[in-house]
Amino acid sequence: MTLYDVPAPAKVNLFLHVVGRRPDGYHLLQTAFRFIDLCDTLHFEARADGVISRATELPGVSELDDLTLRAARALQQATGTRQGAQIALEKRIPQGGGLGGGSSDAATVLIALNRLWGTGLSRRELMDLALPLGADVPVFVFGQSAFAEGVGEQLTALDLPARAYLVAQPDASVPTVGIFSAPDLTRDSSYITIADFLASQTFLPSGSGGEFAKGCALYGRNDLEPVVYRLYPEVLGASRWLAERGFPVRMSGSGACLFAEFSETSQAVLAEQEITAIMRGADKTFSQTHPRFRLVQACTGLAEHPLRNWIAR
Repeated sequence: MTLYDVPAPAKVNLFLHVVGRRPDGYHLLQTAFRFIDLCDTLHFEARADGVISRATELPGVSELDDLTLRAARALQQATGTRQGAQIALEKRIPQGGGLGGGSSDAATVLIALNRLWGTGLSRRELMDLALPLGADVPVFVFGQSAFAEGVGEQLTALDLPARAYLVAQPDASVPTVGIFSAPDLTRDSSYITIADFLASQTFLPSGSGGEFAKGCALYGRNDLEPVVYRLYPEVLGASRWLAERGFPVRMSGSGACLFAEFSETSQAVLAEQEITAIMRGADKTFSQTHPRFRLVQACTGLAEHPLRNWIAR
């Protein structure tokens, strides 16, 4: 049995506040997750011998650290199934980008193999398996836009308006661990309520962020930005450059990716075209006045995870 072309969508953090730290060192957060249509793709082939393997290596990621293999083994051990699987992964979501690519891949493995193997775990049971794999993995199993608290595992569904996004990855990859361990990280932001967020300027139309702003105004802030901007000047430079061109951006997660929010997909597409045209012109003239980007892409915000209905209960 096989499952081909199974999507694993990226996410953006519409805001991210660090509100405390537990005695075990884990940080307490408040954030809003939204899925976007930038996706990795996975393929699964069932194996009768119980072996779990990957079809291709992921550069820089050993088998021990590969979340797709860890997720498959977690499901195998939890259910006692004797089935195995070969997993192939096509990466499109940038690594070290703050878009949750590895976490999303792990969640898609749990959801897809639960279906392929017929193990029948509920959404709650899959979310319990997801949390030890990483704080962001449960939201992808949850399958909806969500207001998250705790270490990211306390999730409340959000009904968000239709939005589009411009996603830009500066010429940098940011390891999450180093950001959360920084001594100058803000760890005492005030708690907010879901009502605060839902009543916020997140829902104002494009242009509401100021006379020259081309994107939507965003609620709150990302408390990780000052640390990343200090350690990775490429990210700071890209943020300033985009803002100077009328695109107020925010960093997603621990970076390095930046995003701007728009009311319409056509606006995000125009922003992508404008930025890529500037970059092409600068490359032809060998200009050093603009930052380098590894990715500039218009994306659509998703109402729910594309595999949400793959879990029966």
